[in-house]
Amino acid sequence: MRRYSACLLAIVFAGRVIGQSPPALEAAAALDDELAAAVDRGDVPGLVAMAATRKRVLYEGAFGLADVGHDRRMTTDALFRIASMTKPVTSVAAMQLYEQGRFALDDPAEKYLPELSNPMVFDSFDTASGAYTLRPARTKITIRHLFTHTSGLAYGFTSAIVRDFKPRDGEHYEAGPLLFDPGTEWIYGTSSDWLGRLVEKLSGENLEDYFRQHIFVPLGMEDTSYNVPENKQPRLVTVHQRPAGRRDEALVERANQPQRPATSFSGGGGLVSTAGDYARFARMILNDGTLDGEQILTAASIAEMSRNQLGTVRVRALRSAEPDLSDDFSFIEDLKDEWGLGFLLNETHEPGKRSSGSLSWGGLDNTYFWIDPTRGVAGVILMQFLPFADPKALAIYDGFERGVYRMPTF
Repeated sequence: MRRYSACLLAIVFAGRVIGQSPPALEAAAALDDELAAAVDRGDVPGLVAMAATRKRVLYEGAFGLADVGHDRRMTTDALFRIASMTKPVTSVAAMQLYEQGRFALDDPAEKYLPELSNPMVFDSFDTASGAYTLRPARTKITIRHLFTHTSGLAYGFTSAIVRDFKPRDGEHYEAGPLLFDPGTEWIYGTSSDWLGRLVEKLSGENLEDYFRQHIFVPLGMEDTSYNVPENKQPRLVTVHQRPAGRRDEALVERANQPQRPATSFSGGGGLVSTAGDYARFARMILNDGTLDGEQILTAASIAEMSRNQLGTVRVRALRSAEPDLSDDFSFIEDLKDEWGLGFLLNETHEPGKRSSGSLSWGGLDNTYFWIDPTRGVAGVILMQFLPFADPKALAIYDGFERGVYRMPTF
């Protein structure tokens, strides 16, 4: 792998540097070396990284292997399962319908999704026996709550209660029960799945068709979809796993599952994409909703999505309830970060990194992005292994981001 990564480094770098200044070349070479070193150390089998400004791609590189078992090289057009990086796409789709006057942000979600009527909230939960009591929620779930993960809906890996909850015989909960009254706290969970259902309900299209027609085709995102065409499946990157509790051990390859056509689609995850496609999505956000003459959203909508929507509530770092799936959410600045309509917003600025107010999030298999409107730059880095928020993955992400901000060309 070391011999391959050095070779690929030279190929990618040679294709990227034409027309750049000597300081830009030096910064790009240093970033190449850092990312290649992560592969050589075995921190990750392979990765693709791309940074872009409002006008152009600033940096791109592919390192390591897409499939270690078959010695398949990583390329910049490799396809990655981007998981929760689907959520911002769902939020953009919902904002398109918002611009059409199809709903108001503070409408009760049950107005369009009756499954969210009369939600129940955990009043108590016994961790030993699983016994629980419920009470009616004091507030309704609104569409704003679905955008901002303040509905009270969580994932099993973000809440031990949700992980261990088993309904009593005869009980059924279409959504929830909730961990808290809607609007009173933040918890990462299935809110975006329900936002996706809203898009389907109001548009009359499934998410695959809606995204393609209204977002992907206009933006030229030719390789982004839920269902990967058969001729593109050889470009899928293999997923690896770092054993829980044995973080210093080598990553283990997970068997690729047959690609069966999906017929139902989640607003919270499921898309497959490339770094280049997602960089185009990020550039659209940087350009106030427009890219290459195609308007996806208005500038007013982008401004609303980029504004804190939580009031006095703050995003909190989470301890993982399923270590095989996710590490702790250590990349969140506990009780300081904010949330817009579909994006994490960092409140503080660390020297050498993104500006305060930048938009970001990631996907379960260690895919990440940020969008910095203040500096006019966005970054996308795609890896493909579990657990999410793995410390070595976060270190690679941090090094990539710092390398981008050392570049003198934006």
